[in-house]
Amino acid sequence: MSVRLTQRGLRNRSGEVMRALDRGESFVVTRNGVPVGELSPIGRRQFVSASAIIEEFRRLPPIDPVALRGDLDALVDQDPTPHG
Repeated sequence: MSVRLTQRGLRNRSGEVMRALDRGESFVVTRNGVPVGELSPIGRRQFVSASAIIEEFRRLPPIDPVALRGDLDALVDQDPTPHG
């Protein structure tokens, strides 16, 4: 649930509001009692360790280099002859 916050309250309590955003709280900013905007925390990036990523790659199926080359050749014109 969002906390209602006046424009003046935002100006006067900006530090407190920023700390509340860090804690995950959201605000609806009002001017003359009318809602004019929302403040909400941005989703934070989650750190993933290199070992976790390597483990995920180990779970992938093996790559067939001949099939990969065939797929690439079917999608991309690899003729080295200059065009133009």
